Amino acid sequence: MAHEILTLKSVHQTEKYGYSHVAKNGNTLYISGQVARDHGVDCVGRGDIEAQTRQVLTNLQNILEEVGGSLRNVAKLTTILTHHSYRETFRKLRPEFFQDPAPANTLIVVESLASPDLLIEIEAIAVLD
Repeated sequence: MAHEILTLKSVHQTEKYGYSHVAKNGNTLYISGQVARDHGVDCVGRGDIEAQTRQVLTNLQNILEEVGGSLRNVAKLTTILTHHSYRETFRKLRPEFFQDPAPANTLIVVESLASPDLLIEIEAIAVLD
């Protein structure tokens, strides 16, 4: 089965960056890594991991709602942080967005993301009902 690339209105546009937010194959959504960018592509919460985490999770929520799902459809996350101390903030905020049981998650700490202002990136795999 061929996959479909979805064009979304709820998050910043990605064409100039050379990627898409979502590829859909059947009922499975592969959501590109979301960062703390608002609709105008400005970084939200420079230097503030809590503000950036909220923006990233809100972006994921908006994407899923636009395609007829919700965060309940998320099966797997990959969370990338730029400092190990940010784990606690992510763990603190995750229950505000995800009900128990939380989705599977791989947590990776790296030196830097695509822009030095970005502190967290989360990609997701979701399965629509």
